[in-house]
Amino acid sequence: MSKRKKRDIPVYQHPIIETHCHLDYLKERPLQDTLEQSVTAGIEKIITIAVSPDNLETVMSLTKEDPKIWGTQGIHPHDAEKFTTDTETIIRKNAKNERILAIGEIGLDYYYDNADRAVQRRVFETQLQIASEMDLPVVIHSRDADDDTIAILKKFENTLNKKGVIHSFTSGPELAQYAIDQGFCLGFNGICTFNAAENVRDIIRMTPAENIILETDAPFLTPIPYRGTENASFYLPFIAEKVAEVKEMEIETFLGQVYKNSEALFFKQS
Repeated sequence: MSKRKKRDIPVYQHPIIETHCHLDYLKERPLQDTLEQSVTAGIEKIITIAVSPDNLETVMSLTKEDPKIWGTQGIHPHDAEKFTTDTETIIRKNAKNERILAIGEIGLDYYYDNADRAVQRRVFETQLQIASEMDLPVVIHSRDADDDTIAILKKFENTLNKKGVIHSFTSGPELAQYAIDQGFCLGFNGICTFNAAENVRDIIRMTPAENIILETDAPFLTPIPYRGTENASFYLPFIAEKVAEVKEMEIETFLGQVYKNSEALFFKQS
């Protein structure tokens, strides 16, 4: 028996901003093909995220490839032990560029523990300080580190004026509520479509629509019904559908709110 054809990507009237992906990690198709398919799917802007000293300049180059591409500068907790004074200098220099919208991806990851936890905390704080001084929002990764993430963010409550997003949110309700109370957004991606992700859907239910932004984290975490293939920004409509469904909102109304949130966080920095 032949496999059932996967549903076509839905296209909605309201444009969508891709707030978190890794364009330099995509392998299945040329960049231009990804961009063209994303435009067809209603994706207006794409933010590609820096994660390591090795791809800071790659992200800078990608932002020059197409006016739809924007970027960030930061070191992921997995690579915290690679963070040096030279790295900080590069981040500060590149973050002055108008195409760089935030400091990230930064944070803590106690699930994989690829870097010493004390080093992760130090590097996280250093990069929060950079964001505070440069008046930029942050893109935060937090996995199995809710208590320490809250404790560190509390140190910057009065200086991190632009706040930011806790991306790919899979943490508990305490971190979610703290972030919401502080004016952060929560980023939701294809995980919310997974059958076993009721915990994430519970967080979506408790999160005001005004605090939600959408992402793919491509090439990772491809949403159903395309799970098992490489993720890309043009799958965002499936994520939007699921989050709107969980929020019990009409899809175009939801997309309008999420677009407004994304614009306010990343693009209206004056």
